[in-house]
Amino acid sequence: MRTFVISCCWLALTGIGPGQASAEVIHLKNGDVIYADQIKESENRVQYAIGDDTYTIPKALIQSVDVQSVNPARPRQSGDLPGATELPVCTRSTQAAGEDHLLDRIIRDGQVNRDALSSIESRGNAAETAVAFYIAGRQEFQGGKYDQARRDFEAALHHDPQNPSILNYYAALLVKTGNAQEAVSNAQRAAGLAPDSADALAVLGYAQYAANRPRDAMQSWKRSLALRPDASIQQLLARAEREAAAEGNYSERETGHFVLRYEGTQSSEAFRRQILATLESEYEELAREFGVEPRSSIQVILYTNQAFFDVTQAPTWTGALNDGKLRIPVQGLGSVTPDLARVLKHELAHSFVNQLSMGRCPHWLNEGIAQALEPKSLGSRGPRLAQLFKLEQEIPLNALEGGFSSFSALEAALAYDESLATVEYMWRGYGMSDILRILEKLGRGDSVEAALRSTIHCDYRQLQDEVGAALLRQFGN
Repeated sequence: MRTFVISCCWLALTGIGPGQASAEVIHLKNGDVIYADQIKESENRVQYAIGDDTYTIPKALIQSVDVQSVNPARPRQSGDLPGATELPVCTRSTQAAGEDHLLDRIIRDGQVNRDALSSIESRGNAAETAVAFYIAGRQEFQGGKYDQARRDFEAALHHDPQNPSILNYYAALLVKTGNAQEAVSNAQRAAGLAPDSADALAVLGYAQYAANRPRDAMQSWKRSLALRPDASIQQLLARAEREAAAEGNYSERETGHFVLRYEGTQSSEAFRRQILATLESEYEELAREFGVEPRSSIQVILYTNQAFFDVTQAPTWTGALNDGKLRIPVQGLGSVTPDLARVLKHELAHSFVNQLSMGRCPHWLNEGIAQALEPKSLGSRGPRLAQLFKLEQEIPLNALEGGFSSFSALEAALAYDESLATVEYMWRGYGMSDILRILEKLGRGDSVEAALRSTIHCDYRQLQDEVGAALLRQFGN
């Protein structure tokens, strides 16, 4: 059974450890499960709320609705690596001393009380001020407001530069925002100050991995696991070990924006030059389109088909992958074909989307944009998709916020087509500029529905209805 948990994050980030929560649970007829904060039923539909967002789903798709205790952690899709905010960067072992008595003053109704923060700072107690800014930065970080979180963490470190809790969160933030090299130095300081902290070593490993230091990352993760077993860190370690085994004899070539890794006998020098030239050309196009660029060089790894699936553990329908690195199977190819050029542009587009949205883009929007930029169209698949929308058998967009890697081939094909159809509708109706504004709002910490409402004035249900109507107009009844 596949479980969708929307708009949640690991409770380990709060420093209080995992716990149980009560939720209203929607069991769908296809076996999926949706955990909601609140549910309202009408004659034909069920409306449910998750955080600040509301969604609607036809009753015809629902098996039952009940209430149960759940752990609200989002399950990671098979083969996906966690983002920095999914790492358990602070538990009691690394929690900042003295924060308990400040927490309620700094955080009010889920928001940072800046007046209280200023009042504490005015007293001139450096240690207390550092903890106060740390609490504020942590709250903003968890809310996806990374610019403000960085200012708060830097203010905290100004007052207490040797606090491992602050350094640890700051390092996780730096990884999240594409500053891997800077993250490593801060994570090393945190691990040095708290050598028995499994969390500090976990974040150090993640920073090292993001900075293309996989062997150092593996050592840090092994040390973390020796202190405390953790399934997520074990998954990261296993992934890195698979990469090391597959890429042990790879060579490396660097250009202006890319680092290409390859095994010498699997591709010719001329082919590799073509790949890099194609990527550089596509990079310039995407930089003009998005108005931003990834902060550091992008790693591109060429694999045989077998090595690709061995390393990524991706489903068999996967053609390529961008998990921070562009992983491209090229077996049987000797030149950049039109199809390969589209694959390269698709995967590269994800890096630009992730930069603008700070990694907070829902998967349907990310994949829809990447397909539209290839460019790709629905073509002969359009009439079938229109019919599914007419029968209300499309996958709800909120169920497509997470990765698609647990989907069957048929489910994945539908998910990609829905994503493309939705982005095509938004592009035609509102323009690429509004799509970019949605990404910017996500990067500033807005929820998906809040970003949609403030930009194109649609919630999920309305957007799905409008996409369905547009498909029927285009492809007929």
